[in-house]
Formats: sequence, C-alpha cells, structure tokens
Amino acid sequence: MSTLLAAALGTLVFCAPGYPGAAGDAQPLVDQFAGAAAAASGWPAGSLAAVYDPTEEGGLARLGQADAVLAFVPYPFFVEHAAQLHLTPLVQADVTDVGPQQRWTLVAKAGRIAGPASMAGYTLLSVAGYAPDFVRHGALAAWALPPDVKIQATGQILSVLRRVAAGEPVAALLDQTQAAALPSLPFAAELKAVTQSEELPVAVIAVVGSRIAAARARALQTALLKMGREPGGADTLGPLRLHGFVLPKLPPRTAQ
Repeated sequence: MSTLLAAALGTLVFCAPGYPGAAGDAQPLVDQFAGAAAAASGWPAGSLAAVYDPTEEGGLARLGQADAVLAFVPYPFFVEHAAQLHLTPLVQADVTDVGPQQRWTLVAKAGRIAGPASMAGYTLLSVAGYAPDFVRHGALAAWALPPDVKIQATGQILSVLRRVAAGEPVAALLDQTQAAALPSLPFAAELKAVTQSEELPVAVIAVVGSRIAAARARALQTALLKMGREPGGADTLGPLRLHGFVLPKLPPRTAQ
C-alpha cells in the first residue's frame, strides 16, 4: 500500500508568469496532459497529478513542496530558478506557431537608442521581467545593459509599447509572438527593434531534484518525445498550444 500511495503523490507543476490564463481555466487541460503523459510512460494510473499557477511566487511555492516532481515552465523561469530548485531539463516544448526555440527582441523609440549606454536610466519591461538574470545574461547577453536599468515584469505589453512610442524612457523586451505583431500596430513607425537574442528555448519540462527515479524519468522523456506523433497526441497537446517536444538544447550556462 505504501508503494501505491507514493506512486500517486507526484505532481507536474505548470507555471507561466505573465501570460494569459487563469488556474481554473487551465486545470482541465493540464490534468488531461498529465494523465496522457503518465499513461504513455507506463507509469501507474493516477501516479501523476497536475497543477497550474500563473504567478512566479505561486509556482515557486508549489515547486517547493515535496510532491512536486516535475516543472513545466518558460525558459526565463528556468534560468532564474533552476539552481534554487535543482531543475534538470527533460524535454523542450515545441510550441505551435513558434517552434522549440525563439528570439527575443528589444524594442525602443525609433531614433532614441544608439547602443547599450543610451539606455542608462531606462526601465525595461517584459513578460520575462520577473527573471532579470535571463534578461541581462540570456536574452540580452550581447547587449550589456547599464547597471541602473530597472527590469520589471508586465503582462500588458501593448500599453508598454504605447509608452515607448510616446517617448517615455522605457523599452520593451518582446518574445517572438509579440515581436511578430509589431508591424500591425498603428504606431509601428515610432518603434525600432534595436537588438535580438540568439535562439533560446521557449519552455522546458524539468525534473525537480531527485524526486523521480532515473528509470521513470527516461520513460517519461521517451513518451514525451513521441507524443506529438502518436494517435490522439494532437488532442492532448493542441489545447496547450503545443506541437510536441524535442530533446533539450540549452545554452551552456543553463544546461544541467
């Protein structure tokens, strides 16, 4: 009985700070995903639960609990907290209309920023603003931000871009989907993409510490890599805007 109870206590924690989605709306989708992933891995029925939290603080708290065995998080979250949480990447998400990797784009008022030094005193806003290490050393690794640049999180990127266009001392760091929408804005001519990151992972599923036996982790990895090609896989992945999964391809400084 104790073995069965232990098998039922594993939880996959989805955490996507800054992106739309309420926990109640997402819960049925993550439940479906967790059930399908466990079944495809040959894990016992009911052995993997799932929970969704849209906040950094909530996700960190949930991942700190002993039953949290897996994390499904955006790459900025992984960069910021992998060491603290002892996260080991298992797979990378292949996101619909984006792919497994994306470039981040720094956008400023047209004609205002000539180089990194021009941003002294600026505020940089981004959906990834909760992860300043990712912003400075990941997305903008080749663009040395002045030390006094304030990095802040926002889920209201359109409002930020209006402020940029109006000439306020702010800049926006956009993910690939947000950057692709720039030309459609009525004030697009007032904006300029001043630099772009290398290709970086979009999101990862990672093992938390040593909370999963190695054999189970390998079985799950194999199942996830096949999921997008298996019958019924699209039904499970589509609602989460996923095409499938690929092996991790992380920059050296974040590879575990």
